[in-house]
Amino acid sequence: MTDFELEHEQEMHLIVVRADGQHFRHVHPKRDEAGTWSIPWEWAAAGTYRIFADFVPAQTGEGMTLSTAVQVAGDYDPAPADHPVTEAAVDGFDVAVEGDLVAGRASDLTMTITREGEPVTELEPYLGAFGHLVALRDGDLAYLHVHPHGDAPEAGETSGPEIVFEATAPTAGRYLLYLDFQVDGQVYTAALVIDTTTGDTTGNNTDSGDSDTGEEGADHDH
Repeated sequence: MTDFELEHEQEMHLIVVRADGQHFRHVHPKRDEAGTWSIPWEWAAAGTYRIFADFVPAQTGEGMTLSTAVQVAGDYDPAPADHPVTEAAVDGFDVAVEGDLVAGRASDLTMTITREGEPVTELEPYLGAFGHLVALRDGDLAYLHVHPHGDAPEAGETSGPEIVFEATAPTAGRYLLYLDFQVDGQVYTAALVIDTTTGDTTGNNTDSGDSDTGEEGADHDH
């Protein structure tokens, strides 16, 4: 297959993450005329990795996500998420997530980016938006359906400090969030962890229901 539509400015988004949620990467391979995709690669650590290929075939115009697993040999030292992480630091930036992720319905999640306590308002367009969010269910790494709010930014336009996304969690449980954002031409990735709630506006009523690990994660990330 050699005919793809652009989605978020790319023909393919390749998402790679280890089974424990560590070593997340979001990259864009190059396709040759024969339809083979490739990219230089080096594995950072041993373990089982899930690979997601996210693309839109021109024949259908509908987004697809295909997934497979890769085993990387070596001493495996897992570091799974054992509690929610609603604030994260990356290269001098601080990222916080707010909002109730309610299983079975669309939920708004707001990402706020600051630096040295001051709001960051120099967010640049990245992949057709001011931020790109990948959400995976902890355990089976089901791939969630995520939409950024607002119209696509114009070239040279900046925004911040907030980015709002709409995410749909298929089941109750814990979810791993990976936010890509760009400042001064550099892309940064913040890793966060949230649990679903019952929708209580206080955000304190956490649903401790187990994730349905039997469900395949093949929702498309918009």
